[in-house]
Amino acid sequence: MLETRDKQPEVLKMARVVVDGIPIQIEEGATALQALRQAGLDVPTACNDPRLKPSGACRLCLVRLKGQSRAIASCSYHIKDGDEIEVKSPELEASRRWTLQAMAREYPARYVEALPEKPFHQWLGEYGLLGDLDQNRSTQEIDDSNPYFRFDPKACIECYRCVRICDEVQGSFVWGIMDRGLGTHVAPDSNVNFAASSCKSCGACVDACPTGALVDKTREESGRADTWTRTTCPYCGVGCELSVGTIGNRIVQVLPVLDAPVSKGHLCVKGRYAHQFVHAEDRKTSPMIRSENGFEEVTWAEALAYVAEKMKLILAKHGPNSIGVLGSSRAPNEDNYLAQKFARVVLGTNNVDCCARVCHGPTAAAMKVMLGTGAATNSYDDLELAKTILVIGCNPSANHPIIGERIKQAKIHGAKLVVIDPRRIELAKFADIHVALKPGTNVPLLNAMVNVLFEEGLADEEFLAGRVDGAAELREFVRAWTPERSGEICGVDPETIRAAARLFAKNAPALTYHGLGVTEHLQGTEGVMCLVNLALVSGNMGKPGSGINPLRGQNNVQGSAHMGCEPSNLTGYVSIADGKELFSKIWNSEIPEEKGLNLIQMLEASRAGKLKAMWAIGYDVYFTNAHAEETRAAFEGMDLVVVQDLFLNETAREFADVFLPACSSFERDGTFMNAERRVQRVRQAIEPLGDSKPDWEIIQDVAKAMGHEAGFQFKSANEIWEEVRKVWKPGGGMSYERLEKVGLQWPCPTEDHDGTRILHRDRFPIGPKAVAKCIDYTPTPEITDADFPFLLNTGRSLYQFNAGTMTDRTHNLELRPTDLLEIRPDDAEALGLDAGEVVRLRSRYGQVELPLHFDSGLRKGELFATFHSPKVFLNAVTSSVKDRTVGAFEYKVTAVCIEKLEN
Repeated sequence: MLETRDKQPEVLKMARVVVDGIPIQIEEGATALQALRQAGLDVPTACNDPRLKPSGACRLCLVRLKGQSRAIASCSYHIKDGDEIEVKSPELEASRRWTLQAMAREYPARYVEALPEKPFHQWLGEYGLLGDLDQNRSTQEIDDSNPYFRFDPKACIECYRCVRICDEVQGSFVWGIMDRGLGTHVAPDSNVNFAASSCKSCGACVDACPTGALVDKTREESGRADTWTRTTCPYCGVGCELSVGTIGNRIVQVLPVLDAPVSKGHLCVKGRYAHQFVHAEDRKTSPMIRSENGFEEVTWAEALAYVAEKMKLILAKHGPNSIGVLGSSRAPNEDNYLAQKFARVVLGTNNVDCCARVCHGPTAAAMKVMLGTGAATNSYDDLELAKTILVIGCNPSANHPIIGERIKQAKIHGAKLVVIDPRRIELAKFADIHVALKPGTNVPLLNAMVNVLFEEGLADEEFLAGRVDGAAELREFVRAWTPERSGEICGVDPETIRAAARLFAKNAPALTYHGLGVTEHLQGTEGVMCLVNLALVSGNMGKPGSGINPLRGQNNVQGSAHMGCEPSNLTGYVSIADGKELFSKIWNSEIPEEKGLNLIQMLEASRAGKLKAMWAIGYDVYFTNAHAEETRAAFEGMDLVVVQDLFLNETAREFADVFLPACSSFERDGTFMNAERRVQRVRQAIEPLGDSKPDWEIIQDVAKAMGHEAGFQFKSANEIWEEVRKVWKPGGGMSYERLEKVGLQWPCPTEDHDGTRILHRDRFPIGPKAVAKCIDYTPTPEITDADFPFLLNTGRSLYQFNAGTMTDRTHNLELRPTDLLEIRPDDAEALGLDAGEVVRLRSRYGQVELPLHFDSGLRKGELFATFHSPKVFLNAVTSSVKDRTVGAFEYKVTAVCIEKLEN
C-alpha cells in the first residue's frame, strides 16, 4: 500500500512594502535585502551570504525606513507590512562608495581583471573605484600549501565570511580573527599555513570569499568556465548537487548549488574538488580484450561480438544460471534497471546483484520485514527538527560530511547527541554521551536500551498499542537483557547504557543514523532490527524529527538495488512472485522464477564449478570483498569475466577477459537515488571521452549482439526512465520534467503528488502495525587469542572513497597518500613501535604492510584501518564471516597481530 500524502504546508502570510517607490508583496519576515532584490534593485553586501546568519557588520547594504533618520542594515532587518524602504538615495550611495573605497585602499589591482566574477570586483567597477587600486601589491605572503586553493591575505577585506561559514556551516572552526586594531587579520588555526591546519578542504571559505583572497587553483590555472551544468555528486549517498564548470570538453571547476535541498550550498572535499579522475592519464576509453600479451585495444564491434559469442556458448552448455551480472552503485538508476533487465530477459536468470549486498543489504532486509519498506523512514531535513540524534556505527564527519556537519550544527544549536561507536570519532567529541562498545556487540547493547525503556516506564505505550505487533513478547524478552549483562559483553559501564536510553526516550522526537558499523557483522540484519525496536518502543516513527535513517555509502547504492539489481526482487523492491505479471507484460517476456544467486552465492557457485561467467559493471569485486583469496579462487574458476569501468581496477587487472570502457556520470544523463529516497537528475556536463559509453548503451549493445534487440531499443536515459515509471508504481509521478525542477522522494505515485518526506505516518505498507522482533545475541566466531591479540575494524576516510578508483587519481592523494593502521599509543609502545613505522598486519586469512598512525580514541587492544589503497590491499586480511541473513561480510571484526618489519 502506498504512503499517504505529506501534509500540505501552511499558506504564507504576505507583506506589502514599497522599495524606492516600487510596490511589492513578499513573505512577511523576509529581510529588507530580499525585498529590494525582489524589486529589481541591488546593493553591495560584503559580509552577507545566504548560507549565513545576517550580521550587518560591513554596513554596505544600509537602507532607510520611512520615518526613521538612522540607516539600518538591510540584510538583518525583517520587514513588516506597510514598510517603505529607501535604497538608492544620494546619501546612501555616497556612504557605500566611501566604505568600498576604504576596503579597496590596499587591494591588489591584478585580481580585478583576472577574476571578474568576484562580487567585490564587480562592486568596485559599479562605483567607479577601479582606478584607486594598488597596481604593485606584493604577492610574497600567498599561502598555496593546500592542494586545491590558495590564500592571499593582501586581498582580504576583513568581511569575515570565511570565518563564519567555517563556523556556521562546516563546523570546523579553522579560521580565526587574529590581533586587534590595524593589525586585525584572519588566519587558519595553525597560524602558519593551511597544510599545517585542521582544514578539511571543503572549499566553503573559497566559495564565500567575495574577493581574490581565496581562489580555487583550477580557476587560476585553467581560466573561467564558459559553461555550467547542474548535476548530482558521484561520491557518497548523501546526494549533494554540483554546479560543474567546463571549458570545451574539460571540467575545470565545481561549485556548490545554493538552493540544493540536500546540500544547501555546501560540499565536501570530494564533491567540490575530487573530479580530476575524469581526465586521468590512465583512464581507459577503448574496449580491450586480453591476449597472451596482455590487454589489446579492439573496436566496439569486436568486443561486443566476443562477449556475445562467449555468453551464448556458456548459456548453451551450462544454462542461464551459469552467468551472473553485477550492477553498479556508481551508475545511474537507468543503467542499473537495464542491467537487471538484461540478466532476466536476455540471459534468463535472476543471478543479478550489486554492492548493496555487502553494505546496506542488511538494512533493507531488516526494515522491509519489520516496517514494510527497506529504506530511510525520514528525510535529512528532519535532522534540524530532532531534539535527540543517535549516531550508531557510522562516522558521518568522514564518510557523509555534509550530514556530519549538519549533525554538528544541530548539536551546537541545542539538540542532544548520542554516539555509539567503538572509536572516539569526531562527533563523539560533541556528544552528550559516547558509548564506546566492543565491535560486534550492537545487539546486546540495543536490547539493553530497550530494556531500560520498558523497566523505567519510558516506552511509548500508546504507540505500541496502536502501531506495533509483538510488543508484549519483546517486553518479556528483553527483561533478561539488563544493562549489567549487556555491559559486560559490550565492555560498557551499565550506567552509560542507562543514560543513553534515557536521553533518547526523554527528549523526543529522536532520530537515528546508522551505517556499516551496524550492518557489516554476523548479526548485521538483526542489529538493524534491534535499532528498529528502539525506535518503535520509544514511539519515534512516522513523525517529524524521528525514524530510522541509514547513511548509504555510494552515490546510487540505494538506487541500484531498488532498480532490481537484487536476485529476489524486481524494480521497486517488489518480490518476483508479486511483480512477475506486471513486468512480463511491460517487458513482453517471461520472468525467470528460479531463485537467483546473490554476489556471495555466485562466488561460491564458481568455486563449486557451477558459475562460469560474470559481468561486473562499475564494481571492483576482488579488491573490495573480504577475504580476498576466496574471491580470487572464484574468479580463477570462471570461463569469462567482463569488467565495465572507467579504469583497469584490480578485478580487471587480475581476471578480466574483456574490458568495456564506461563513461563517468559527468558524461551522461540519468538519475541517482540518495539515502533519503530522493531521486535527482544527473546531467551531462561533457561529451564521453574517447570511445567510452554510458553503461546503458553498452548493455543494450550486448543485448543486440546476442540477438535480443526487442526491449533494448532505447535512445536516451529518459526513455529508460519512462519504462521504470511503468513498472514501479510508487515512482510513477517522477518524470524528468518534474525532476528538472527539484528532486522528489518516493513514494510519488502520480504527477500531482509532491513526494513523501516521512514514511509510516498513519500505517505501514505491511498493515496498520509494524512488527517488533526478539533478537538474541550470537557472538562472532572471529575472536582474539594469543596469536592474534588485536581486533581490527575497517572503514573509510574523509579524503578517499571506497576502492580509490576515483580519489586516487586526484589531489586527495596528497591529503591521504595511503591507508593507515590506527593504534593506541600505549599499545604501540608495548610493541616497541613508532608512529609512521611500516608494519606487517597478519590475520588468519592473509597479511599486508602499512604505516602506523596513533589514535588515543581507540579502545585498548583494538585497531582501525582504511581499505582504499590497492598497494596495501587491506582485504587480504579481513574475515570471511558473513551476516547470517543476507551474506554481507563482517568487515568490522577481524583478529590480527602486528609484526615489526626487519630492517
